[in-house]
Amino acid sequence: MSEPTALPPTRWALGGPRNGGYGDRFAQLIAEGADVVGEARLADTLVPRGAAILDAGSGMGRIGAHLRALGHRVTAAEPDPTLVEQSRRTYPDLPVLPLEILALTPDALATAAAPPSYDLVVCVGNVLTFVAEGTEVAVLERLGSLLAPGGRILVGFHLQQGPSTARVYAPDEFLADVDAAGLVVQHRFGGYDLRPVDDLYSVAILSRA
Repeated sequence: MSEPTALPPTRWALGGPRNGGYGDRFAQLIAEGADVVGEARLADTLVPRGAAILDAGSGMGRIGAHLRALGHRVTAAEPDPTLVEQSRRTYPDLPVLPLEILALTPDALATAAAPPSYDLVVCVGNVLTFVAEGTEVAVLERLGSLLAPGGRILVGFHLQQGPSTARVYAPDEFLADVDAAGLVVQHRFGGYDLRPVDDLYSVAILSRA
């Protein structure tokens, strides 16, 4: 049996120590009582009660944990070991798979006793701008393959002023990649509060074509 092909390093992994402030910043915001779950409020409106939700690139767990507290069946996936440890420490009831998106294969999900498909995949917090160079279509395809019938994907990322180690993902490039991945855009917004499309931030709701 041949060895599995190694996945290319993501932009997040290549960022190394420059990523270090992410988890600390959100831990501080949470300690101060800041509102850090705007993405989760929108996600909650997209599904019925008790939905199966995948938080892909879950970071320190803030979105997945909030959705779980609302009664959804949430599986989180996060490849950064430091963030996985922070998530498990901060939100011990949130199951976290230490896997990047392209590693979320049917076999990997079955091994982890995770659902094979989801009513909603949440991929927010600039996750798409941190995937490995040239894998954007493959990542979107993988997310689409994890959708249950009628399922949708919620994505969000900065168009400007994003993290220094992330790519700039222009709207026309993103839309072309969505189409190449066999997905369609149901809605586009400029933020999780559903403000109109702008040139600072992109929020999109996707489904399979």
